[in-house]
Amino acid sequence: MTLDARPDTDLRASIAARFERLPLCRWHVTVRLVVGVVTFFEAFDQLLIAYALPELRGEWHLGTAGTTTVLTVGSAGMLAGALLSGRLADRLGRVRVITWCIAVSGVTSLALAFAPGAGLFTALRFVQGLAIGGEVPVAATFIAEITRAHRRGRFVLLYELVFPAGLTVGALVAAWVVPALGWRWMYGVAALPGLLCLLVRSKVPESPRWLADRGRHAEAGAVMARIEAEVERVTGGPLPPVPEAAPGATPVATPAAGSEQSGLRALLSGRYRRRTLVVGLLWFTGYFVNYGITSWLPTIYQSHFRLSLSASLLYSTVTSCAGLVGCLVVALTVDRAGRRRTIACCLGACTALLLAVAGLGAATPAQVLVWTSLAAVCFFGSNVCLYLYTPELFPTRMRALGSSVGGSLNRLGVILGPVVVGAVYAGGHLSAVFTVLGGVALAGALAAAFGAEETAGRRLEDVSP
Repeated sequence: MTLDARPDTDLRASIAARFERLPLCRWHVTVRLVVGVVTFFEAFDQLLIAYALPELRGEWHLGTAGTTTVLTVGSAGMLAGALLSGRLADRLGRVRVITWCIAVSGVTSLALAFAPGAGLFTALRFVQGLAIGGEVPVAATFIAEITRAHRRGRFVLLYELVFPAGLTVGALVAAWVVPALGWRWMYGVAALPGLLCLLVRSKVPESPRWLADRGRHAEAGAVMARIEAEVERVTGGPLPPVPEAAPGATPVATPAAGSEQSGLRALLSGRYRRRTLVVGLLWFTGYFVNYGITSWLPTIYQSHFRLSLSASLLYSTVTSCAGLVGCLVVALTVDRAGRRRTIACCLGACTALLLAVAGLGAATPAQVLVWTSLAAVCFFGSNVCLYLYTPELFPTRMRALGSSVGGSLNRLGVILGPVVVGAVYAGGHLSAVFTVLGGVALAGALAAAFGAEETAGRRLEDVSP
């Protein structure tokens, strides 16, 4: 280790220890709320296409290919946005990238509301996807970095609940607004949260862990001191002393000389190779199943079972609400159950439920509603846990990039899930749809059970030096 690296190492150790002594309080909740509101509306925007799609197909005379393109192009943008934002957030800062993404998402939502045809609508969906795909993994990284190890799972996942909550509220609002006023009004409403970029810039501090890792020592110390002063103010008393390392504990250290890489190559080398591959597979399989089901449910109910538009949207909304319940259960139990067991059990149960509905033949809309809602409890719960688990697996120097690589594979699943379901469904084989989705969920369950590492209760610096 070189002499000039020593102060940086000491500062990073100090920042980590100072975070560990902060009691969870109103400051944490306020920051979580501000960032959470942003993530809530990003989720709200993301789901709108599924509820606008039945009207868009008729208005613009979209066939199967056109429908699939409009449905998946936003996910392609999210894939690219996730990869781009991770590298930018590791170089330029978490809060700056989050702010940019909010502004772009709001502007494109407004433009979507006035899109005259499918061509421009598709292009704008891609740009909006860049922003949504960029904001979500970087926000998850930021929340993880301001939280201590003790009960980190519950704290982070109670924040992450805002994403499925946004999906659920988006479903509820769309189920009323789209039949009554049309799809354009939904995108107009979704543009308003773009103003939240101003709130983020004024209320949310940059991550001291990131500042220290970038060598911005004075800023890191000053931001950490402001956070401590605010925590003391809201708690009304002095902070506990900075905890000392236990005898025999591994200190927070800079990696060996020459090994402190921070790009894609670093994610696929050393201890991080297996982590990247396993968590990438979990993101892909979880969201393949998620969007393979939720993106097509309104259309399946309307075209296969001949339900009305309002009834189709209502049935789909019930499934989204069930998923939110699953996220809440996982948030309250993940610290005790552990990350690996939670993900493996959720995906395993999802497999069983999807194969059950396939075996029953998916003969009635009520049957599909019940089994897909039960499955949603499981795959929503597994997927929300990944927002907690992924940032824990990578060091600060490439934490946002690691999270965004997971987010990009998430997007790949989001793209391919609807495409594969659409291809299978076009053949009229509804049972086969659920068989395919059950097989994908099984692959994820096996990856979690045999390849995932446990991170519960450990400091970020201990898990990923």
